[in-house]
Amino acid sequence: MSAVELATETCDRLERLGPRYNAVASLTRTRALREAATADRALARGGSASTLTGIPYGAKDLLAARGAPTTWGAAPYRKQVLRYDATAVTKLRRAGAVLAAKLAMVELAGGGGYRYPSASLQGPGRNPWDTGRWSGGSSSGSGAAVGAGLVPFALGSETSGSIGTPAAYCGVTGIRPTYGLVSRHGAMALSWTLDKIGPLARTADDCATVLEAIAGPDAKDATVSGKRFRRLAPGTAREAVAAVRVGYAGEEIEVVASAEARGALARGVEELERIAPRFVEARLPDLPYGPMVSTVYIAEGATIFADLIESDRFDEMPDERQKAGLRAALDIRARDYLQAMRLRTVLAQRMRDLFKECDVILSCTRTVTATPIDQALDAAPAPPATPGAPPRGNVGLIPAGNLAGLPAIFFPCGLGTDGLPVGLQLVGPPFSEPLLVAIVEAYQRETGHHALRPSI
Repeated sequence: MSAVELATETCDRLERLGPRYNAVASLTRTRALREAATADRALARGGSASTLTGIPYGAKDLLAARGAPTTWGAAPYRKQVLRYDATAVTKLRRAGAVLAAKLAMVELAGGGGYRYPSASLQGPGRNPWDTGRWSGGSSSGSGAAVGAGLVPFALGSETSGSIGTPAAYCGVTGIRPTYGLVSRHGAMALSWTLDKIGPLARTADDCATVLEAIAGPDAKDATVSGKRFRRLAPGTAREAVAAVRVGYAGEEIEVVASAEARGALARGVEELERIAPRFVEARLPDLPYGPMVSTVYIAEGATIFADLIESDRFDEMPDERQKAGLRAALDIRARDYLQAMRLRTVLAQRMRDLFKECDVILSCTRTVTATPIDQALDAAPAPPATPGAPPRGNVGLIPAGNLAGLPAIFFPCGLGTDGLPVGLQLVGPPFSEPLLVAIVEAYQRETGHHALRPSI
């Protein structure tokens, strides 16, 4: 089929099925057809069209797209229209990809914290595997749209779990790049020192194709490293997977994981060990990851949204916990923020030491399957570690990895006993994305979890 035919079918599907999952913030049909026509002309000429030429996608609604609403998932910004494209959107357009939709998100990407999945202008993100369950935040629309097959891939963002959680809950693959690998120009800022833009797709191979297009230099973002992403050559990848040392603890599955998720997670680990057999014992350093990451992004987010918090528009936001959190964040003491930042430097050094003993760290992405759509997110908080309590392994790997700016790949490893997806994550040292991709590509060649589809 032509790119225009594919774009038309994709937009029709997004329009018809997107509301079922509250996945679509706005359809960009006119733009999609224009970009698809350009792709068809490029394909007709032949030559060096990229793999992405004519492929439709969706972008989380915190990324600017010229002329389309960019609501940041929040009622006070429902009419916001920006006159430029985010750099990631620009790079995908240059690679020939076709923007079909802006995808729903939790309001302000969860700044201040939120209590219910309904904290979104588009409503709670509904999981394609069970619409009574959450698709995960804050990239809820990106996870649901890829999981439901509405788009082949989507862009999401992560500050502390917002690519990983939708990937795990919706049974798709996602990459959180190293901090600074992908430009954030044109993206709503929640935390200047934590935010990262990355892809969600069916496979590690597809995610890598997207990451190749969006990574690299950008004069409009001073935090960009200037590095590019290139996957390993096939022979090099095979050698790297055979030799890689996988750091693993296991208590997060044995002790912490829910009864529904535990079996599939454990089988996923066994499958990975058959592919990359050099497992070594590795545990995160003992640091207060939750308070550290929340102090950083809440303090930075309150500064970013101070004008909104102090305005009448603030009352348009529905989640009372989030509003209370943002108001309180204005009063975070400088000493607390600086202490969290000091501990980040300690963490970075300890992670460097840990990666002398292993090359990557393996853990589950989430220890539970997707939670009910009406369940308060603080209904069952994790108990704090206490002397004599069972060890919790690497359960803090998502906040730890984000604080240290480390890359991660999230990938499905089967279904829980309730029929909902579960997933694993691999985290590596800075700019180790080629190795992470090679490992999961090898895993996905030998397993079929990434090919499972919900009934639509």
